[in-house]
Amino acid sequence: MLLSVPEKKLVLGILCLLAAACAKSPVNSAETAGSRANEPPRIASTDVVEATPQEASIARGASGEALVPIKITQGYHVNANPASFTYLIATALELPPAEGVSVEFITYPDPVIKKFSFAEKPLAVYEGEAIVKATLKVDKSAQAGKHNLSAKLRVQACDDKVCYAPGVLDLKIPVTLE
Repeated sequence: MLLSVPEKKLVLGILCLLAAACAKSPVNSAETAGSRANEPPRIASTDVVEATPQEASIARGASGEALVPIKITQGYHVNANPASFTYLIATALELPPAEGVSVEFITYPDPVIKKFSFAEKPLAVYEGEAIVKATLKVDKSAQAGKHNLSAKLRVQACDDKVCYAPGVLDLKIPVTLE
């Protein structure tokens, strides 16, 4: 079916009107900022948590502690380990065995128990600074010297109104094997 020139102009005009109607109108940046004022900030849990593993020295054939201090930005907290409820993501240090070093156990700090508006019951959390301790066992056959053990610290940060998506901090734990 062939269209006449006036019909083509009519179809083209309708298409232009539809395109204009579907196009997103520009938004004033002041309006955008105002509408976002009621939304919580969009942060990653790893933006407000810092971990700085301390160097550990352990004799071959012995056990020793590796300390992983964590610092949580003021106004935020992370879930303790164990977490208060199964739906919360606990702070967790993952340290796979490597270079003749294995984990005997991990000790988490005592939590602070606090009530938050988004939870019916008080929650066990860490705020400010906390130290996670990993007790390491070193094989007698492990190579002496300095090693950097790869680890991951899983955290879920929250403020007093909302919890954010969990995140993982990649860490290197410096260990000198004597």
